[in-house]
Amino acid sequence: MSGPIGGEPRDGRLSDNAVEALRAVARRVEVARRLESGAGEAVLRSIVDATVAIFRSEASSLALYDPSADRLVFRVAAGAQGQGVVGLSVPATDGLVGYVFTTGQALALSDVANDARFGRAFAEQTDYVPRSIVAVPLVDEEGPLGVLEVLDKRDGSQFNLHDIELATVFAAQATVAIRASRVERETAQLLGSVLNGLLGDEAESGSIDELVAAAVADLAGDDEGRLWALADQVARLRRVAPGQIELVTEIIELMARRADRDRAVGNRFRSR
Repeated sequence: MSGPIGGEPRDGRLSDNAVEALRAVARRVEVARRLESGAGEAVLRSIVDATVAIFRSEASSLALYDPSADRLVFRVAAGAQGQGVVGLSVPATDGLVGYVFTTGQALALSDVANDARFGRAFAEQTDYVPRSIVAVPLVDEEGPLGVLEVLDKRDGSQFNLHDIELATVFAAQATVAIRASRVERETAQLLGSVLNGLLGDEAESGSIDELVAAAVADLAGDDEGRLWALADQVARLRRVAPGQIELVTEIIELMARRADRDRAVGNRFRSR
């Protein structure tokens, strides 16, 4: 390894400055986690619940892509016939869901049994074989994330182009929720990769976890406790009116500018 990052190394591995940098990253990750705590999963559940209600369908589900396994995993579902699919997965190229995922093309089929792409064996595992389906991809600027499916209108009517457009709106909302819920996990993975790169051959079993633990050890202190309480309150503000949000934003901005001024004055005093 080329050497410590600024200052003397901590425990012969990383400097105090590096650990402080890790602490700053961990603090931001924890704020993001608290702001999004449970929100991603709750939004996904509300989306499938809403699609079942609006389409008056037998079931609705969301399959999300797991790149480590190259499979689509059904995470949430709603409707009288929907729960059997939760937790099941298929290869990312299999069935109608795989077709929609890999091509990015939405589908509305009135007779899935006669479509060569339909995976009947998988449907039978869920204890419900659909007659018709709308399936739309979840896609953002970084690529495909998964697929939203809606199965069988209860009144027996067929899905149409308007249904595809409506399902696409719900898929867009699911995409936003998924990206938000991955902030903490992706940041943690990046932090681990950076640490492995810094330590190189000196990285021992458990050493990465020990360093992260050292970096976040004091995050539950009194000052940080007040910060987390504020983060929790900000998360609750999602339910207030836009005008109230603007007022709160102005108050927080005013407090932040004051904190910056106080910090600048303190730094000038200490430098004398």
